[in-house]
Amino acid sequence: MVTAVAIVRMKDLFAVVMLLGLYGLLSASFFVAMDAVDVAFTEAAVGAGISTLLMLVVITMTGRREKAKRHKPLLALFIVIITGGLLIYGTLDMPYFGSADAPNHNHVAPRYINDSMKEIGIPNIVTSVLASYRAFDTFGEVVVIFTAGIGVLALLSVTRRPEDDDDIASHNDSMHERHLVIRIVAKMLIPFILLFALYVQFHGDFGPGGGFQAGVIFAAAIILYAMLFGLSAARKAINQAFVQLIAAIGVLLYGCVGIVSMLNGGDFFDYNVLASDPVAGQHLGILLIEWGVGCTVAAVMIIIFFNFAGRREMQQHSGDKSTQNQESP
Repeated sequence: MVTAVAIVRMKDLFAVVMLLGLYGLLSASFFVAMDAVDVAFTEAAVGAGISTLLMLVVITMTGRREKAKRHKPLLALFIVIITGGLLIYGTLDMPYFGSADAPNHNHVAPRYINDSMKEIGIPNIVTSVLASYRAFDTFGEVVVIFTAGIGVLALLSVTRRPEDDDDIASHNDSMHERHLVIRIVAKMLIPFILLFALYVQFHGDFGPGGGFQAGVIFAAAIILYAMLFGLSAARKAINQAFVQLIAAIGVLLYGCVGIVSMLNGGDFFDYNVLASDPVAGQHLGILLIEWGVGCTVAAVMIIIFFNFAGRREMQQHSGDKSTQNQESP
């Protein structure tokens, strides 16, 4: 609560972003204390990790200081108070936290705990719920992420000229020569980060992890490379058209698993019909849809970062050129 109040009151946006990252880590620690390790992993990777990087890029475009308020937020404060009061009132009918008589302890949780190993055949019950029992809901989340990437492309994509890329590349080279030690250390760490992302991707059946966390970790390695070596070097190593294609292929792969299930006589996302043995079919279906999730999440995170950072880079380049034109006789 102290962190949240400090975020609201501060005017330095850089400090706000740092506190938001701290808030994400605190939330992750709460989830660990409640034995929700998978949720904690996601919060640490997304809330404290990739979101902090993206917001740092954004404030380089908007400015570090929040402008003085030009309006009276009393109406907004009144609406927030009313909405919060209604939400609190709605929770009064909910069972107490940890109550043994809660519906999820009587019906939902015992069903998953007792039957998931027999029906799905993987030790991680969270993965069973998200990737099999709630596969359609998870598919909707992946589509939302993909739509966000398309929206960023539509709003922030800029046309780049070859001469602009050359000027920006030379500027980045001169700037990053001063950070040689950091660049060498990053080159040593990036392969291990990518390897860890693959571990999280394929180990989600047995422990915390899965496509969402793996995609964010994989994208974080690419973003680290772009931040230290410049966008021009990153674009030469990573083709943006290919990244956009991967984002679409991930969603298509996920959806096609459901269509193939229907063509084999089952329901949408009924993995039992994907193989002769239902458990083997569940393993195959979860493997494919998790791979689709990882591809889409990683590609969309890269797309968002490159478009935000590319927009800022073009703005800075245009400002430098205008300054040079004004100084020239």
